[in-house]
Amino acid sequence: MSEISLQVILQVVFGLVPGERYEQLKQLLSKLLEAITSELYSMQFFFEPLQQNLGPWSPWGQFLQQMAQIDSLIYAEIAERRSHSLDSSRTDILSVLMMARDDSGESLGDQELRDQLMTLLLLGHETTGSALTWAFYWLHQFPECLARLRQELDELGENPDPIALSQSPYLTAVCKEALRVYPIALISQPRKVKRTIELEGYTYQPGTILIPCVYLAHRRPETYENPALFNPDRFLDRKFSASEFLPFGGGSRSCIGMALSMFEMKLVLATVLSSREFVSNLDRPIRPARRGITFVPPDRFRLTVVGDRR
Repeated sequence: MSEISLQVILQVVFGLVPGERYEQLKQLLSKLLEAITSELYSMQFFFEPLQQNLGPWSPWGQFLQQMAQIDSLIYAEIAERRSHSLDSSRTDILSVLMMARDDSGESLGDQELRDQLMTLLLLGHETTGSALTWAFYWLHQFPECLARLRQELDELGENPDPIALSQSPYLTAVCKEALRVYPIALISQPRKVKRTIELEGYTYQPGTILIPCVYLAHRRPETYENPALFNPDRFLDRKFSASEFLPFGGGSRSCIGMALSMFEMKLVLATVLSSREFVSNLDRPIRPARRGITFVPPDRFRLTVVGDRR
């Protein structure tokens, strides 16, 4: 799932198709993303004394070297695009950003383009891959849900229109329920109180930092009956508010990639489940594991292909 989501993000964000630059960037990003999910490796981003470049064998030196190589490829792609007339028919994020203009008619500089692309890449790759893994896990824990989803997908026929596919009710419910039970990010972005407010008998003064907990919001029995149970039907029976279901955060600071991530989840799930049969190596519930900033199934979870679906 991580590999698939990386391929998607490279094409959607960078507009890259398989080729030399695509393969180089994919390999470098895979190594970087794998490294930064390690707890020991990621500590250096939070403690300045650890940020010592002692050569390529030191963690910080290795990180700087990796980033320099990635930046070189990104800036080369930007330079190549600038050397040609911008194609208004292209819909990848890099092309859209390069054509954008502010109120004074100015375009984004190379550094700004690079920063925007890296943000979308780093936050849109691992998160979507993890969410897909959860969806596959739950469907193979509950065969009746898998059978119901496949029936819905089969009714759409071969090679269904992607937009029509993304609007399939039960497929949508499965993706939402997977994101509800174990949201990829446990918390939303911190908020600073602007004026005195009262919540559940507590008074918060201006300047107080409040951090919404997505995980706990999704586990409230007042909102979700049997909250620990995977039950996609709950999203068919009612519509939850933005303060009850918030896997992508909420308000004006919610995740900018929400629509893309949901669309990608649906297409990948539908494509894979329509063509292959799997068996899970687990017959009992699992405990989530932390992977960088995400909340994912443990590495021991695996699905094995056991046949084709005709």
